[in-house]
Amino acid sequence: MLLKDALSGRRIVLGSASPRRRELLAGLGLEFTVEATPGAPETYSPDLSPDEVPSALAASKSEGFHRLLEDDEILITADTVVICGPDILGKPSGRDEAAQMLRELSGRAHRVVTGVCIRDTRHRSIFSCTSEVEFKTLTDEEINYYIERFRPFDKAGSYGIQEWIGYIGITSIRGSYFNIVGLPVQRLYTALSEFIGL
Repeated sequence: MLLKDALSGRRIVLGSASPRRRELLAGLGLEFTVEATPGAPETYSPDLSPDEVPSALAASKSEGFHRLLEDDEILITADTVVICGPDILGKPSGRDEAAQMLRELSGRAHRVVTGVCIRDTRHRSIFSCTSEVEFKTLTDEEINYYIERFRPFDKAGSYGIQEWIGYIGITSIRGSYFNIVGLPVQRLYTALSEFIGL
């Protein structure tokens, strides 16, 4: 049985304002609604390793959802971080920080980790997916052009792999491309199947 048929009678809710996550989830052929929670808490313990942070943030977003779930609803929340060396690169506060992050990524490999939380009224499941990305050495001219043209201030690590910087700058990827965009859809499809006992 296909997952979309097995989910008949259940309602999927994507708890995210990200247009990229909405597009990726739609690619699975599942029906869902979108309900973002403005100002949802994004907290985690400072004792966590960088790789554990996305799962903790996805769980925090789920628990901070703006309303109680109905019995037939399944909520999906996610968070993506870029990890370069020991540092978590979140969303830049402005142009200068975006340029600084891209210089840090330039000529190096980094990890992109997405944590996903699936929850209904009875139980929850949390997983994370890691991809490795390598950039060529970026010139200041390339960095400045990208920031001015694409304004990547809503993106972890200050870049979107599906944008110009990804086309000209990324030399290799190990792992899921869609995970880097913001949602590891293959893993999510499998996890949803397991969640409903398919």
